[in-house]
Amino acid sequence: MNTHLKTVKLTLKGKNPVSLDHLSVRGNNIRYYILPDSLNLETLLVEDTPRVKPKKPTAGRPLGRGRGRGRGRGRGRGR
Repeated sequence: MNTHLKTVKLTLKGKNPVSLDHLSVRGNNIRYYILPDSLNLETLLVEDTPRVKPKKPTAGRPLGRGRGRGRGRGRGRGR
């Protein structure tokens, strides 16, 4: 999961800290997050249950094989 951070202090090994307004970190570079205990997690958590898609009305739609124009003329007979 990619992460976007605001007002970041970046400290590289052997370098002076650098203050940045914005920083984006790709998800495969993140090992774990350390969150403060004072943070209320119940207000931040998002429900991830799958949503049911509504059925599309089928009135006026012809019944067919699905997508595409067909599958050709079948297998040849060797002639």
